[in-house]
Amino acid sequence: MKAVILAAGYGTRLQRDVVADSSGRFAHLAGVAKPLLPVGRCALISHWVNALTSSGCVDGIYVVTNALYHAAFEEWASHFTNVKILSDGTKSNDERLGAVACLQLAVTHFNIKDHVVVIGGDTLFKEDFSLGEVKKRFSDLQAKCEDDCLVLSYQCKEEETRKYGILEVDGDLRVLCMKEKPLPSETKSRRACPCFYVFSKKSLPLLDTFMEEKKEAPIEEKDAPGIFVSWLIPRKPVYIHEISGRFDVGNLPSYIECDLYFKEKQDVDSYMV
Repeated sequence: MKAVILAAGYGTRLQRDVVADSSGRFAHLAGVAKPLLPVGRCALISHWVNALTSSGCVDGIYVVTNALYHAAFEEWASHFTNVKILSDGTKSNDERLGAVACLQLAVTHFNIKDHVVVIGGDTLFKEDFSLGEVKKRFSDLQAKCEDDCLVLSYQCKEEETRKYGILEVDGDLRVLCMKEKPLPSETKSRRACPCFYVFSKKSLPLLDTFMEEKKEAPIEEKDAPGIFVSWLIPRKPVYIHEISGRFDVGNLPSYIECDLYFKEKQDVDSYMV
């Protein structure tokens, strides 16, 4: 199994917050890519690399970034032996390819023909999350059907449905559909779907199909990785693995919350393994 970490975003909201902050406490974050932000004792993305390495569930980690942050990621990756960096060639948010195109780029460039764990580079999970449990759940699904894919799900608050992709599932925890940022009245489900997916190797060719279908579409229709998941659900079996919650670093308050959690509470040696 391979891991692709999506890290080509420009963190525009967070950077605006850093510039606007008058305290000066966060000036050191200016111009830093979100995955490289210090969270606790190391960069946010390092938590993932450490956990993926310790768990032994992947034999290759690929990080897709942009041309603006490429050198910074190469410097960060020089401290690991199992991480490869790929630039999408863009230099601004207006030029961005979108997360699905970045995933397709990684699969093509590194000739990936294995199952793929796809991870959002600005996301971390709560203490109950375990890569070992995810691997077992996916292996159990694969034993029944090699087409099966896996996504995560956690219960969000009613007023938060408009912020996330919301999954509707059946009694076997197979996903029936994903509604993108629905009103609470539009679905009974409160199952939010973070950016962590395990795509079976049989589903990877559908990335090309999706991108071909969307080649003339505006960036909004192919940017968020959840858009591909939503498109995939009627075409391949997708199941959920339940977790308690996540940290989604999108702005300065969410970064502060995440950093504080890892400074105060987390046993980093066993985290996410």
